[in-house]
Amino acid sequence: MRRLRPWALVLGGLLCAAAAGPPPRSYPHSAVLDGAAAYRLLWGRRGSALAFRLEVRTRGYVGFGLSASGGMASADIVVGGVERGQPYLQDYFTDENRVLKKDPQQDYHLEYAMENSTHTILAFSRELHTCDTNDKSITESTVRVIWAYHHKDMGEAGQNYHGSNRGTKSLRLLNPEKEEVSSASLPYFDLTNKDVPVPDKDTTYWCQMFKIPVQHEKHHVTKVEPLIQKGHENLVHHILLYQCSSNLNDSVLDYGHECYHPNMPDSFLTCETVIFAWAIGGEGFTYPPHVGLSIGTAADPQFVLMEVHYDNPSYTEGLIDNSGLRLIYTPVIRKYDAGVIEAGLWVSLFHNIPPGMPEFVSEGHCTLECLEEALGAERPAGIHVFAVLLHAHLAGRAIRMRHFHNGEEQKLLAYDDEFDFNFQEFQYLKEERTILPGDNLITECHYSTVDRIRMTWGGLSTRNEMCLSYLLYYPRINLTRCASIPDIMEQLQFIGVKEIYRPVRTWPFIIKSPKQYKNLSFMDAMNKFKWSRSEGLSYNELVLKLPVNVRCSKTDNAEWSIQGMTALPPEIERPYKAEPVICSSSSCLRCSLFLTLLFVVHIAASTIGNTGPLV
Repeated sequence: MRRLRPWALVLGGLLCAAAAGPPPRSYPHSAVLDGAAAYRLLWGRRGSALAFRLEVRTRGYVGFGLSASGGMASADIVVGGVERGQPYLQDYFTDENRVLKKDPQQDYHLEYAMENSTHTILAFSRELHTCDTNDKSITESTVRVIWAYHHKDMGEAGQNYHGSNRGTKSLRLLNPEKEEVSSASLPYFDLTNKDVPVPDKDTTYWCQMFKIPVQHEKHHVTKVEPLIQKGHENLVHHILLYQCSSNLNDSVLDYGHECYHPNMPDSFLTCETVIFAWAIGGEGFTYPPHVGLSIGTAADPQFVLMEVHYDNPSYTEGLIDNSGLRLIYTPVIRKYDAGVIEAGLWVSLFHNIPPGMPEFVSEGHCTLECLEEALGAERPAGIHVFAVLLHAHLAGRAIRMRHFHNGEEQKLLAYDDEFDFNFQEFQYLKEERTILPGDNLITECHYSTVDRIRMTWGGLSTRNEMCLSYLLYYPRINLTRCASIPDIMEQLQFIGVKEIYRPVRTWPFIIKSPKQYKNLSFMDAMNKFKWSRSEGLSYNELVLKLPVNVRCSKTDNAEWSIQGMTALPPEIERPYKAEPVICSSSSCLRCSLFLTLLFVVHIAASTIGNTGPLV
């Protein structure tokens, strides 16, 4: 019998161990990527790498990728499967013309592959930052995942076209792992609209008053889930839940009404404090184990207003909606009550963006003055932020929440450099962040209006813009809004406006001089101005330095004394300089692993050789 060499025994044992089956690994995150539940993605962080597992209903090839646009152009792609019992995995990329090319630097590392009579399972990993210009870095921003599969393998007939078995889904691949507490046995109540007729118009905000059913005893809401009517996933753009005055009575519960309408019930005007926010693409939100949304006491919401934003750009007629929220709660009291602060730019026409701009930056200030007064009075030790929702509309491209302490910039509170209008959810922070008196926060929004020929205005429609951050924090204090409005008159001076008619009796107000703008509203004057990219850049520089009007609000329509004051924005570094990325090629790591393996084999062979023949 021919005796195996020692190095062959070592290598053979390693290879057999690798082929024996999947290692016992957990994947803390998962998502079904298609409507037929045929393609399931599982993933989890592994140090400086991300591990993936694909479970797909096919015996052919499986494709997976990362794309800036959600399409095939300039995408980072991996294709794998099991062909005639042999696993394969190949790293590809596409150019701007969507031509698929093999990547000379193979950065996706196959861990195992399996196939049965119905499914193919692939497990592989990749470094977050690979040093490869053909790869897309994986960050805490939104990632547009693309997927595809085919009933044949890649080698059977070249590059088989996947046909309709493809799609895209926006995810946050680096969401921190969170402790899930089972809510299956907990009580809940639903706040849902009842047969709301959605008008055949672009944008509708519908408001409905509800009474919280849990009364006279403190409970904590531990989870909030969206209840979006099937087929209306793109119609319901966002839902805000407001706390209303405790002096209301059950007569306000009789009907809903269009929000921000002249005939809107007066009771709706008492609902100013946001207690929860959900936006399109988001899933349910689970509070941390030590925090909950308090209900059932005199200080808690008794009446709430649910505001639903319907986005109907195709003007579809006859839509009836029954969407809303489910609140799951527990009588087991947690340590802290959660609060929500709305920060950023107050939604108004004073926020505007010129047309034709590839990038325009707006900033909303939660000012030092507001935080100094509110935190100084209510919580000098500071509040602790555990999640943030960043919100903009169709022109939004990136949003950052910048944090300053005593004038010194801290690490970003939250950011999304790949903002997706159709995917907006609360981001859990990896570590809770403390906001102290003397801090200030800036919501920085980046927009693109290259496809627009008229001004974009701050407003409610998705064709208008917003620049907001919703901060979930504890312990709850009496601060609901910390925002700013830029000065409009200095904006108008940029285009040459000299005088407006006073007193102001119409909105938007009317310009008196110069002659070319006489009797025009300020909106019409801004649209009449001949904007170029250079003019837009100069305007952007001006706007970022303008004094701001401070918004600093309490519950029940009350205000901190700083409300309405004018403040200068802090002098900060622009543009924001991101921390340098340290990249590492997985192919280089595999080279190091192979060299280590050869060293181990050499030592083993030398040791065995020195001890004489095996008997």
